[in-house]
Amino acid sequence: MVTDSYDPPADFELSADEMRALGYRVIDMIVDHHSSLADKSATAFSRRDDLERLLREAPPGMGSDPESVLATLERHVFSNIMYCTHPRHFAWVPGPSNFVGVLADALASGVNVCPGTWLESSGPSQIELITTEWLVELCGLPAGAGGVFVSGGSIANLTGLATARQIKLGASMDGAVIYTSDQAHSSNWKNIRVLGFRPEQTRLIPVDAHLMLDAAALSDAVDEDRRNGKRPFCVIATAGTTNTGTVDPLDAIADVCEKQDLWLHVDGAYGAAAVLTERGRALLKGMERAHSLVLDPHKWLFQPFDIGCCLVRDVRWLEESFSEHPEYLQDTRDKMDMSREVNFCDRGVQLTRAFRALKLWMSIKVYGLDRFRAAIDQGISNAERAQDLLQEHGSFEIITPAQIGVVTFRYRPPNCSDDDLNQLARSMFDGILADGHALLTTTVINGQTVLRLCTINPRTTDEDIRSTIEMIARVGADSYSSGDGARE
Repeated sequence: MVTDSYDPPADFELSADEMRALGYRVIDMIVDHHSSLADKSATAFSRRDDLERLLREAPPGMGSDPESVLATLERHVFSNIMYCTHPRHFAWVPGPSNFVGVLADALASGVNVCPGTWLESSGPSQIELITTEWLVELCGLPAGAGGVFVSGGSIANLTGLATARQIKLGASMDGAVIYTSDQAHSSNWKNIRVLGFRPEQTRLIPVDAHLMLDAAALSDAVDEDRRNGKRPFCVIATAGTTNTGTVDPLDAIADVCEKQDLWLHVDGAYGAAAVLTERGRALLKGMERAHSLVLDPHKWLFQPFDIGCCLVRDVRWLEESFSEHPEYLQDTRDKMDMSREVNFCDRGVQLTRAFRALKLWMSIKVYGLDRFRAAIDQGISNAERAQDLLQEHGSFEIITPAQIGVVTFRYRPPNCSDDDLNQLARSMFDGILADGHALLTTTVINGQTVLRLCTINPRTTDEDIRSTIEMIARVGADSYSSGDGARE
């Protein structure tokens, strides 16, 4: 019989010295990345064929030197990403992150914490209780509200909408109707489908000239559906749309929901954190009346990916919607004071879950809320500054003015039709991507393809904004002169 002479160890242990050496090397990589961000291109992108050639291999039977593995990551993996932490990354909604949060994630992974039940993770569960309750207080929700950390806004929205379905509809979804606008985030459409609602059970409410959901039209639509024997039950309002940063008229929508006995779900994944600032509080008035509220700390609370949060007005609603009591978890309940202690697996879909609360808790403890307020306020001001510079330049048309960190615009040379301007904007994205100095993306507003800046990164300087606009103008002029925006 042929035998393999290689006899691998049956464990994964390293010596203390080996762990330190490898850990220090990883920390050096992270620090080097953070400290050199401003000098890097804002994005690096490779085609699939190129990366297949560089990285494709069969899973190795024998291990490799960790240094060579890290070198591969540096050369071919982390060199091919869009740096969401980069001071000139203005695309989508950046994830600025912070170093304390990075270390917190390392600690949570290193200790291998799973805060699913109080029995297995009482200390981390207490941290999650405290941190979600900080968010409850900051967002103005009442006593008795609570929440759960999840992976991001998509799952936080799913959690809130599943709770709405359970509390308002019970076992039957027949005839139920959800109301929202075409500016709602795509995760909501996906979640409505995942929850089993048919397309005709979602009703689009018109938006006004400012892209805000029309509360009067909402009220009329609900009345009409009731007359037709349907079951209106939920409104999805947005506190900071991804497209334009627009905040729906939350107070007026809450009035309709209160009068019509509807669940108000506020998707604040992007904008809710602006409540920490004076300008944000004014825009977000009425958010505190939500039955469920979503926010993403990995956006405007500067946490590493991933962490989202779903808060509800009465925390018992989460447990009514998600709690299960299998026999193999009976000890986790028998050893608890159920009036005070929490199994976070009863507040959401996951039983096995990451200790996401740690990074937000540590960041707030180390930096303090005043620093977060200043950073959010700076993000709002940076969008306003960008708008001023775009208008001063003379080659740009503002499509939607700066609002909580987002401004949209077009490069507009003379004698260009709307169709040509749309083509020019799409061509400009290719030029911006190739240039690499900054990254921003396009979106569509009222049929117009436009450029969009999201300025929430606290690393962004006035010079970053100025040089980015100069680059966009240069790319626009080059694209136009090459015929990508045809003249009339």
